[in-house]
Amino acid sequence: MSLALSLNINGLQRTVDIDDPRITLLDLLRERLALTGAKKGCDRGQCGACTVLVDGRRVNACLVLAVSLDGAQVTTIEGLADGGRLHPVQAAFIEHDAFQCGFCTPGQIMSAVGLLAEGHAAGDPERVRELMSGNICRCGAYRGITEAVVEAHRALAGAAQEDAA
Repeated sequence: MSLALSLNINGLQRTVDIDDPRITLLDLLRERLALTGAKKGCDRGQCGACTVLVDGRRVNACLVLAVSLDGAQVTTIEGLADGGRLHPVQAAFIEHDAFQCGFCTPGQIMSAVGLLAEGHAAGDPERVRELMSGNICRCGAYRGITEAVVEAHRALAGAAQEDAA
């Protein structure tokens, strides 16, 4: 028996037929929709390589059953940039060389976007490290990651002030 699942993925409304109700969001994205930015790392929710945003909240896509998300809005790394313009977090990651091998980078970026949208970081490096602790970088690029998130916070706060003026 097939279930029709309706999702808004990266701004596009998609209907996907699910044959197995046990398929995770990560497997749906990677195997059925060819959105391979979210990585399959530990497949246990411990490394954060599969982090995406669901209705604006950070989630480990390997732990979420796709059928539980009918009607949800999902944002992956592929949908983060605005056309040719990078998201401020993406730009900050490049500027601060916040990656080495790049495997964890999509999950790190999506987690950073989520925590900044949640309003928790406030540009405090210690707080950023704590809030990003669910995302592991095997190469140890944590300093660059923290600097990138702090800078992106400043950029987003500056843009918000300009919009308010």
